[in-house]
Amino acid sequence: MQKPPKIILGIDPGTLFMGYGIIEINSSVICIKEMSVLKLSAKKDNYTRLQLIHKKIEDLIEKYRPHEFAIEAPFFGKNVQSMLKLGRAQGVAIAAAISAGLPVTEYSPKKVKQSITGNGNADKDQVWKMLQRMLTLKEMPQYYDATDALAVAVCHHFQDKPALRSNGKTKSWKDFIAKNPSRII
Repeated sequence: MQKPPKIILGIDPGTLFMGYGIIEINSSVICIKEMSVLKLSAKKDNYTRLQLIHKKIEDLIEKYRPHEFAIEAPFFGKNVQSMLKLGRAQGVAIAAAISAGLPVTEYSPKKVKQSITGNGNADKDQVWKMLQRMLTLKEMPQYYDATDALAVAVCHHFQDKPALRSNGKTKSWKDFIAKNPSRII
């Protein structure tokens, strides 16, 4: 019997651009439902922007009814104020997901890049190119925030595969390929 489709909402948090990607997995086939950004005006105060982020997440949850929520963790930078603002944006997005009863999973940028490209230090263009190949996408979105969010959702899907969990280590590439035929391009 076939498993019912699973919908994952992926978020790349930001205070000016919040990327989001919604995917549906049906028999290990990944279908993109939506990928875009919420653009927030720098002229609006921080609290208004946080309110808009919360509302957008609520709207996406209502529209797509995701089963799981994945979000990119803020990376540690030198600017403490930027980190604080980004952390607040992430917190508001997580709060909206928790309020809707969704399980929340957080991934480091390095983990997302490694999951998509095999290289935790890949740049945004490399991540996009690999997503293009994996999902047969043609047109580049206007902002990498959208592709980053899509990468978070796809990363989350990949973590759900038993062979990719730490307790399901593979012995060789041949073993990995045998356990993960859907990952071969």
